[in-house]
Amino acid sequence: MTSAPRADLPPADVLAIAAHRDDVEQTCGGTLLRMAARGLRTAILDLTQGEAGTRGSAEERGREASEAARLLGVVWRQALDMPDGAIENSLENRIKIVRVLRQLRPRVVILPYWQARHPDHATASILGSEACFLSGLAKVSTDTPPHRPFKIVYASLYADVRPSFIVDITPFIEQRHLALMAYHSQYSNQASGSGLFVPEDEIRERTLAEARHYGLLAGVRFGEPFVQKEVGLVDDLTLLPVQSI
Repeated sequence: MTSAPRADLPPADVLAIAAHRDDVEQTCGGTLLRMAARGLRTAILDLTQGEAGTRGSAEERGREASEAARLLGVVWRQALDMPDGAIENSLENRIKIVRVLRQLRPRVVILPYWQARHPDHATASILGSEACFLSGLAKVSTDTPPHRPFKIVYASLYADVRPSFIVDITPFIEQRHLALMAYHSQYSNQASGSGLFVPEDEIRERTLAEARHYGLLAGVRFGEPFVQKEVGLVDDLTLLPVQSI
């Protein structure tokens, strides 16, 4: 799950890019499960290895990320070497992401929402978006041909913003929770960081409450929210989902 991309690796349909191991599990893990259940190939690119976290080590989080990837059904996962807590939007870092984009060739990329409390999350959003553009430029040379994803969507679970759409994750809510709880170093009760982290017995209640809130907005039980920057397109008004009244 954590090997580097290979030239012969089949394309991924959906690639989720996040700053830290466990960000994807929190914000779009249910969506990745739903896409995998539809037969789509899903992948995760973590930009850092988690070495600056209050809890756990990079090695522990690497093992936990592999288990979470298995639970999410992704076909590939890798962590880059950008410094945890100090991600920069530099050309060097954009090229690192470009290499992954050109090898996995996703149609859809999921990024963090561009406004966030943690600077790494906000930077990862801009960095990922600019890398998606750069990846399509033929004169930017790498070992693989240019590729520009068709769609970028932003996981907005923790953003105070109205979603563009909700993904129904109701059938996958338990598996999503299991994937998050694979990070024992982060979410098990312990003295380190006890003032910063939610107690273990509250995590399930809080994460399900958030998913329930967004599900209610779309008329389903549990959901994950996303924002898209472009206008949507509708072919048939009679097939629009979500009842108005």
